[in-house]
Amino acid sequence: MRAAFKTAAVVVAAGAALLLTACATRIDLPTKDAGLRLRVQSSVIAPGNGGELIAADALEPGDILLTSIATVNSFGIRLGTFSPVSHAVLYLGDGQIAEAVGTGVRARPLADLVDEEQMVVAFRVPGVDEAGAGRMREWALSQVGARYNTMGVLLNAPFVLNRRLCELPLVPSAVSSYCVSGMAMVQLGASRDDQFFCSQFVLEAYKQAGLPITSADPRWVSPSDLLHMREGDVPSIAATQPLRYVGHLKYNPPPLLAADGP
Repeated sequence: MRAAFKTAAVVVAAGAALLLTACATRIDLPTKDAGLRLRVQSSVIAPGNGGELIAADALEPGDILLTSIATVNSFGIRLGTFSPVSHAVLYLGDGQIAEAVGTGVRARPLADLVDEEQMVVAFRVPGVDEAGAGRMREWALSQVGARYNTMGVLLNAPFVLNRRLCELPLVPSAVSSYCVSGMAMVQLGASRDDQFFCSQFVLEAYKQAGLPITSADPRWVSPSDLLHMREGDVPSIAATQPLRYVGHLKYNPPPLLAADGP
């Protein structure tokens, strides 16, 4: 009994400490193999943290690449979403990617992306077969030239901040999901679904291929949300199944971190 009270006290104390950050949390109930456990959303993403650097030939069509670059825009997105990533890209296979950027949807070589970005990390959606990847590629290429969803990005910025109220520590996941959905319908209803920002484009490609990653509207999802859909993390927006980490194609520590190294 005393141990149970001690465990409860630890969870409550941790939850109180997390109120300042409003990180999404999840409580795993006790099992015969483990006790009560509080899991906190993690933004740690570096090869040294249980990951590895990989070559491009390790990728498969349909893999999702999350990136960051040392620019003011990228830093602003990462700061606003409390995340180390600011861009999402769809790998098409044969060394090609498709992405939605400020000039619209485009396809280009993967090598160009890796050269430009500070970090490129790959995740895989389990169960994507050759036919599904082909449907994604066909749809993605058909959208080349589509306009960038500028309004969607502008509406998404305050939504990302406001929805953190739904992610207060210890809020049950069902309540949090209902809160986020309701807020999204109110705040993002004016966003268009025939124009795309980066993560919206990736999710729409999966949706159009009949392999939706989440039941949420693609306009609700940021690159940060995709990152937290990985295995072992706590998602802000629920995924149909966790994304599997494949590896880092590139990782350059931020300048301040690099300066602290040996």
